[in-house]
Amino acid sequence: MDSKPHYHGHRDRLREKLRKDATQLADYEVLELVLGTVLLRRDTKPLAKELLFRFRTLHGVLNARPSELRAVPGFGPSLQAHWMLLRELMARCHESPARERAVLSGPSDIVNMARARLGNLAHEEFWAAFLDNQNRLLAWERVTTGTVNTTMIYPRDLMEKALGHKASSLVVVHNHPGGNPFPSTPDIEITRQLVQSGKTLGIRVLDHIIVTEDTHYSLRDEGHL
Repeated sequence: MDSKPHYHGHRDRLREKLRKDATQLADYEVLELVLGTVLLRRDTKPLAKELLFRFRTLHGVLNARPSELRAVPGFGPSLQAHWMLLRELMARCHESPARERAVLSGPSDIVNMARARLGNLAHEEFWAAFLDNQNRLLAWERVTTGTVNTTMIYPRDLMEKALGHKASSLVVVHNHPGGNPFPSTPDIEITRQLVQSGKTLGIRVLDHIIVTEDTHYSLRDEGHL
């Protein structure tokens, strides 16, 4: 008599389906397999379907905040750690231009990096992309961390980093956890201060981009630079 739990055979069938044609897997089946890499001795179909019900899409599941995931019964510390790993993997894939010192093809490269890294954070962070005179990305770094609705960035600190990287220009980015990408009055004022500080040192501030999980706002495109 076979003593293996019923879901073992089901998981084997999903893996075979994956090998033959991954596109034929339903979203909940893809999620089952991902969950199964951590929950080895558990039927993951109910949890996969519950996650999709709550967060609607695979994108929603992967980008859910830790507090939201913890509220799902059965989503414990091991899965939380695994989700952090998946998000870090995605963020680093988007950051490959920085790791390869690639020439940026346009603002969308920085937007994609920023949304992958910052889009689902529950607090604000300021990051900066430092570029050389050929628009090659020299570095992509966190400048400062704030609270749920505010963070401070000091022009002197940012320019010191730019000089350290021998950057000719830079793009500053921060996130709005509330989902509203529009700049506050302090956002606009600090942008002006950064531009002025950069002019003094011969470093161009190309843009200040605000990102949320789903969208972004360019202060340059909207005439604030």
